[in-house]
Amino acid sequence: MATTPKQDYYELLGVPRKASVKELRAAYRKLARKFHPDLNPGDKSAEEKFKQVQEAYDVLSDTKKRQMYDQFGFNVPGPGGGPPPGAGYGGAGAPQDIHFDFGGFDFGGGGAGGATSFKDLFGQFFRGANAAQTQHEVEPGTDLEYQIDITFAEAMRGTVKKISFTRLDVCNVCHGAGVAPGDEKACPTCGGTGQVTQVSGKMRFQVTCSRCGGRGKLGSICRNCSGEGRVPRMETLDVRFPPGAKTGSRVRVAGRGNVGTNGGPPGDLYIVTRVEPHPFFERHGDDLHTLVPITVTEASLGAKVEVPTIDGRAQVRIPPGTNSGKRLRLREKGAPSAGQSGKRGDQIVEVQVVVPKPEDEKVRNLLRELSKLDPEDPRKEIFAQATI
Repeated sequence: MATTPKQDYYELLGVPRKASVKELRAAYRKLARKFHPDLNPGDKSAEEKFKQVQEAYDVLSDTKKRQMYDQFGFNVPGPGGGPPPGAGYGGAGAPQDIHFDFGGFDFGGGGAGGATSFKDLFGQFFRGANAAQTQHEVEPGTDLEYQIDITFAEAMRGTVKKISFTRLDVCNVCHGAGVAPGDEKACPTCGGTGQVTQVSGKMRFQVTCSRCGGRGKLGSICRNCSGEGRVPRMETLDVRFPPGAKTGSRVRVAGRGNVGTNGGPPGDLYIVTRVEPHPFFERHGDDLHTLVPITVTEASLGAKVEVPTIDGRAQVRIPPGTNSGKRLRLREKGAPSAGQSGKRGDQIVEVQVVVPKPEDEKVRNLLRELSKLDPEDPRKEIFAQATI
């Protein structure tokens, strides 16, 4: 008997064929709330749409059912691997006039003599009434991520910051149930069992009740949370950043993410750090790089000069004949290591020779005398090196 063509499950939920389980769940919840019979009393079209959405989600949320649906669509594979005439995918929708050819099936599940096992075939589609998936499954909460800016000084010394963030918390009206308190009653469709008997031709099997979603109870959707069981809530938290925090480092606060649904555990909160740049210190790993100017005299004769560190002043020795760009190392004067308590990096001091401006005639004469005493040509070697 001719039947009305069924709408593709992916189109019905409004998701692409490669949609993730999370995307399927989000689309299903949105449509289920939109077409729920309790929110559309007396609307038969909305009730029918709700059943179709429930059927589509029941199939696509189950890995094996989805695999078979992607391969065969609404045509159930027959004993020889091909779809028998008129055979339709059972799903969780209304009964259809479907006739199966049972020739070649082994109803005992043994599969002797090459016969297709009834249990093996239909076990791919239905895992039994007790394992039926429902919209009321317990799901863990998702993690949250919060970015915070701290100064360079706070990163070096460690700090405590007060942050405010929004997370999904348990609805204080329905306490996570999603229905108005004291308004629940037994579902008339399934009689409170959460399961209904589905008939397809000569076959009978138990499926999730599309009216109550397997809960066995009906009630008005909680107006405070729109049936979600969770509501946004602003929270304030003191977060400690250890010495040595760097841009991109994450602080985990367990259990402060979004709460789960139907009693599921909450996710975690991750605080992502961004350290503001410093005008003098530049961080590379746990080392701090600095640029320190020195005079020609200090570079030529050598000297001990004071340089800034994050601990205060420190002395560094400039060897005689030092050129610009030379790097000197101050051991354990760098940033604290966030991963290893008590360990610090080094401070790398790059010297920059500052040439004096000969604005005074006396200075110019002294430089001329110097050039006579030391007539060495610093460019003497480069022409030999540049020969092609």
